[in-house]
Amino acid sequence: MEQISKTRIIPVAVIDRVEDAVPLAKTLREAGINIIEVTFRTEAAADAIRAIREAFPDMLVGAGTLLDIYQVEEASSAGAKFGVSPGINRAVVEKAHSLEMPFVPGVMTPSDVEKGLSLGLKLLKFFPAEPAGGVGMLKALAGPYKHTGVRFVPLGGVNADNAGAYLELPVVAAIGGSWFVDAKRVAAGDWKRIAELSSRAAAIGRGE
Repeated sequence: MEQISKTRIIPVAVIDRVEDAVPLAKTLREAGINIIEVTFRTEAAADAIRAIREAFPDMLVGAGTLLDIYQVEEASSAGAKFGVSPGINRAVVEKAHSLEMPFVPGVMTPSDVEKGLSLGLKLLKFFPAEPAGGVGMLKALAGPYKHTGVRFVPLGGVNADNAGAYLELPVVAAIGGSWFVDAKRVAAGDWKRIAELSSRAAAIGRGE
């Protein structure tokens, strides 16, 4: 969690082919981003995580879109160091805790935030960020919950144009995005363009 707060940028990648995993991770590392969230939306996800962990043991590799306890178990077995979900499910969170996997569930409302806090979570994914009210909504949530120490990772509609506005909020630990690791570019092996966009994303994370 400290590494997430330090990097401030989490690439959210959909990887359809295992052979694309290591080149993508290498491109991100060279751009200054040593973290990646591989979504469990494809059959290649678990093997992609294994491949990245084997190639770059020091890279922080997480698994996203974990919707049930079986996916949590699979992600943990593959070597994922943290888990993420679009919503908040007690069974999924508790399974992650039992496997000592840090978990970042998705929240959108005050009730969701309080459910997260009741489960002992202080880092929550704000999703879908833009449709849910964006920066304005996060400012509103910061008021009643600031004293709890909770922080958010907005994702969903976050891009190069609005990322800075999110990162300026003290309540935001990091942002998640896919604009610089677009699935079509990954599938096409367009590492040059991904490198350019990732370098810019890394600079945004540094406040540049």
